[in-house]
Amino acid sequence: MAQMRLDKFLGEMGLGTRSQVKELARKGRVAVNGQAVKKSDQKIWPGKDEVQVDGKTIPYVPWEYYLLNKPQGVVSATEDGRYPTVVDLIAEKKRKDLFPVGRLDKDTEGLLLITNDGILAHQLLSPGKHVEKTYFVRMKGALSPSACRQIQEGLVLEDGQKTLPAKLHLIRQWREGEGIWAEPVPFGEACLTIHEGKFHQVKRMFEAVGCQVVYLKRLSMGPLTLDENMEPGQYRPLTSGELAELKALEGERRTDG
Repeated sequence: MAQMRLDKFLGEMGLGTRSQVKELARKGRVAVNGQAVKKSDQKIWPGKDEVQVDGKTIPYVPWEYYLLNKPQGVVSATEDGRYPTVVDLIAEKKRKDLFPVGRLDKDTEGLLLITNDGILAHQLLSPGKHVEKTYFVRMKGALSPSACRQIQEGLVLEDGQKTLPAKLHLIRQWREGEGIWAEPVPFGEACLTIHEGKFHQVKRMFEAVGCQVVYLKRLSMGPLTLDENMEPGQYRPLTSGELAELKALEGERRTDG
């Protein structure tokens, strides 16, 4: 790993802005290899030089990867003035530059990758990669056989966009007086796998065939699958195996240097 400025190192590790880090050094609160430093712009070797602030060692973490079960009511953003964000949920984060890979609507639950790896995020979201994303859908309205075929073959959304062929597994449907629900309008549940990420795509696909999505949860994205025992709001770091599978999507090896 290449040398970097001390203020950049501490800034990336969430110790403050460049001016705030400069003030920390001026007050003698920053040490490198046991020696107090006054200039925050000096060069250091991350991973080799020991950096301390107020006597606490600050390890350098170049990349972070978390699998989050996004709850409803939280927005897929790095900051928001009205609602909590998915990044706010990662209490153990080391870096300040984490972001969600793609987005789930505020009322949508399920798998979301949180990282600071922009190259990997691009690979997962690139239309040319056709990364699969699978959703559990609960809908108001029943899917006819022709509607199922439209979804599976690709349909035209209300704005004229054509979706790619998708995989649809119809789990069950209820009609008035049948099954466990007795509602005036039929309900149903399905699993849908798509290979693209148009705006509100899943909801718009079901709307195009006369159904309203009332509950939506992402179950998987590429090689990542949501843990069944993870409650909404819970998260964990990716395993080494999951990370290796994700990196394979990049098509080439990459070093952190």
